Amino acid sequence: MKTKLIIFILLLFFVSLPADAQCAMCRAVLENEDGGGAAKGINNGIVYLMIFPYLLIGGIGYAIYRMRKNAKETQH
Repeated sequence: MKTKLIIFILLLFFVSLPADAQCAMCRAVLENEDGGGAAKGINNGIVYLMIFPYLLIGGIGYAIYRMRKNAKETQH
């Protein structure tokens, strides 16, 4: 089982595609901007996109907490 996992991780590592173009494009746009409005917009977009994974993880954690709490109450 361990060897399959190691092979899978190595395959993912070697099959991944480089994504440097988008970072360079964003940086070029932000460096040419004088007012900083585009930089502020991109930063707000990143924060907006990162909210949902945290909400999902928090919801899963809360569901696990409730399940354990209910299981503990039914045992007593």
